[in-house]
Amino acid sequence: NIGFPVLLKASAGGGGKGMRVVERAEDLADGIAGAKREAAAAFGDDRLLIEKYLTRPRHVEVQVFADRHGNAVHLFERDCSVQRRHQKVVEEAPAPGLDETVRTSMAKAAIDAAKAIDYVGTGTVEFIMDEDGAFYFMEMNTRLQVEHPVTEAITGEDLVAWQIRVAEGGTLPLSQDRISVSGHALEVRIYAEDPEREFLPQTGRLSRLAFPEDMDGVRIDTGVVQGDSVSVHYDPMIAKLITHGRDRAEALRRMSRALGEVRIAGLANNVPYLKRIVEHQAFIAGGVDTRFIETYREDLAAVETPESDSIPALAAAALLEAERLDVVRQARLGGDPYSPWAMAYGWRLNDNPQHRLTLLQGADEAGTYMFEQGEKQVRIGLSLHADGRLEARLDGVSIHAEAAFEGDAITVFYGGTAHRYVLKTALASGAEAGEDSGHVAAPMPGKLIAVHVAEGAEVTKGDPLMVLEAMKMEHVIRAPDDGVIAALHYGPGDQVEEGADLLLFETRIAD
Repeated sequence: NIGFPVLLKASAGGGGKGMRVVERAEDLADGIAGAKREAAAAFGDDRLLIEKYLTRPRHVEVQVFADRHGNAVHLFERDCSVQRRHQKVVEEAPAPGLDETVRTSMAKAAIDAAKAIDYVGTGTVEFIMDEDGAFYFMEMNTRLQVEHPVTEAITGEDLVAWQIRVAEGGTLPLSQDRISVSGHALEVRIYAEDPEREFLPQTGRLSRLAFPEDMDGVRIDTGVVQGDSVSVHYDPMIAKLITHGRDRAEALRRMSRALGEVRIAGLANNVPYLKRIVEHQAFIAGGVDTRFIETYREDLAAVETPESDSIPALAAAALLEAERLDVVRQARLGGDPYSPWAMAYGWRLNDNPQHRLTLLQGADEAGTYMFEQGEKQVRIGLSLHADGRLEARLDGVSIHAEAAFEGDAITVFYGGTAHRYVLKTALASGAEAGEDSGHVAAPMPGKLIAVHVAEGAEVTKGDPLMVLEAMKMEHVIRAPDDGVIAALHYGPGDQVEEGADLLLFETRIAD
């Protein structure tokens, strides 16, 4: 009766788990099956809601609070429209460009909803708002939410303290007329995920983790420290970064600067992507809806800049300089600093001193490196500090950057962006990463919950082959091309590691 598209949503859930958008009637059965599996895995309850799906809505929610004495107030609204996989990644308060009449009506509706069920404590009434300003009740979250810091920032109130007071039987600290808004606040969720691979969650060790310090209007909420690991057993959120300013423009400037000073190495993360979002002109203008990321997908993709050409050489120079300094330290400990084994500049008898690092080569005197990239040569003089700071001169131009080392990998932080490189050693496989070798590998650790093909089956490019559950989300493994399933190595219920050889695929050769 409500027509398509529709949204399937786990009745017991949140965070985008157990949700599917279904565009056509013929896709409904598969959508329900997938949503029920996710819901059961995440919440132990596979019951679903079916809702009308608005194509360009805004997600606006109102923070409410009520006590046992009949008092109920709101602490204004938050806009949480910028999402991927139906999960919020950017939140702000108050909602930009919201009509005052709509704001008042929405706040009243939220308080009425809380009073209607004699609610006690903090809660969030969530609404979907259409382009014409009409808004519809979606759900009420009966808890403190991840994005509550932006509400605390604009009101100056501690919502946890409010919760404790109400739980002890006390009255609300303030009446509605004494709650006001001061400035604007934004929050971004920093995830271990790869935006360039459809936001695929990542696992691994945080070999470097640092946040901006002593910056006005900046708050960091995190539960991990450098050296911790992100595992498959929990949500891959690393931290929340919150900024507050006198107005939205100042909050945005502070967010852009703060994101540029975040340092994460060891696994892919969304920090550069978040920075591109908050610096996008449409976002700055307040033009947000739940399809923001889809609409501006090309704009938000990583792009090469003129400076990017020199970063691989800078990374290689840092690796070589770290090696040289390590050899020098070892020589000093060995008692013979003049030993020929204490030389790390690549000297060869009757030949040019040379190191080779995957498309980059050359080294002359200690601390200075010459690289060839195609027909271009880059000369780098480098000073590497113990804390990872790099002071370099690239063809005479002064560069300040940072480096984080992790075995045969290095992450260079430069210009507010992280560039990660893995050193390809002589022992590495001759096949380049990503080459189609006929083997379909698991993109991350997880559990196979469905296998849609059998050995010998003929498939078409894009056909679903398997379903991998990881971090409470389902990831469909699809056929890379037209071909035949030559062998299956795993079945439903099997736990697999990242890179596991799931099946052998033979490409069909055209006649």
